Amino acid sequence: MIDSRFKMPMPRVRTSLRTIAKLCAVGAAALTLNSCAYDGVKVIVINMFQGEAQPFIDRYDLKEKVYISGLSPDAPNMLCNYDGICQVTTGMGYANAASTISALLYRSKLDLSHTYFVIAGIAGIDPGQGTVGSAAWARYAVDYGLSHEIDAREMPAGWPYGYFGIGTKGPGQKPPMDYRTEVFQLNETLLQKAYTLSKSATLEDSPEAIAFRKNYAYAPANQPPAVIQCDVASADTWWAGRNLGQRARDWVKTMTDNKGTYCTTAQEDNATLEVLTRGARAGKVDFSRVALLRAGSDFDRPYDGQSASDGLINYAQQGGFVPATHNLVNAAKPLLDDIVQHWPQWKQGVPAN
Repeated sequence: MIDSRFKMPMPRVRTSLRTIAKLCAVGAAALTLNSCAYDGVKVIVINMFQGEAQPFIDRYDLKEKVYISGLSPDAPNMLCNYDGICQVTTGMGYANAASTISALLYRSKLDLSHTYFVIAGIAGIDPGQGTVGSAAWARYAVDYGLSHEIDAREMPAGWPYGYFGIGTKGPGQKPPMDYRTEVFQLNETLLQKAYTLSKSATLEDSPEAIAFRKNYAYAPANQPPAVIQCDVASADTWWAGRNLGQRARDWVKTMTDNKGTYCTTAQEDNATLEVLTRGARAGKVDFSRVALLRAGSDFDRPYDGQSASDGLINYAQQGGFVPATHNLVNAAKPLLDDIVQHWPQWKQGVPAN
């Protein structure tokens, strides 16, 4: 017997079919999920939890529900509008992200081969590269967690931290990349297009964030938020502190042959990107159409005189959560709008100018 929780409610099916019929511009009477043309879903925003999703839902009036079996039980529908902008919420962490995006690609039967994907989530941010509220477009996503670890209290003398690459003999050595998910590089043309369109976007701030930044004696930590370009370290562990922060800086440099610059720490990105990479190999999506945006909700290391535990446990006091979630859509909007408004060009690929 099929569990009733996994049945597709008929009212929701009718709503979904009407939505996709409108998006795909085909007759509703003949429409099935297998027949959706790629013109329908122009861009999908990928968020990880409701706080990230809601600003996009509100800004783009994403009211039309498309039920897809296998999405997160907390967010079982892809939400869309009639301009072809859609949104999914994966759930937090690697397992949820991979499961949801796999369902999106393989259970929906939608043709997403021309669809753009914008991964948009909040993150910890390096005060040497940005500040709370800043929104960073990433060139690289580096897996912070695929490592050997020795308890720092037992590590060899002279080591800066207890982490080092799997298959190596100590920190600073690049591992053999046997997992093939250690580093992802996003499309440079799309990255530059996204940054160019959004770099002058008006970003939100909060009185609490303005006050908290004053604890840092240096820029850009103590400056207003901005749209920037730097890279993300991805891991399920929510870490904090100067030593681990330095490890993130060093690790991103090592894993990208000194081409990347660490600035944000988040949980899901390498899992999401691996599913999209495999989807591209399967002909489901075009990986060159994937962009990655992270906005700083809290600093990844304390200010002078603050403990790492205080910075982590009391991160909400930094006042960055609301500006970060709102600035995700503020920074992504110029790109989303350009895709929709100039779809004939974007459908062919990222415009050169």
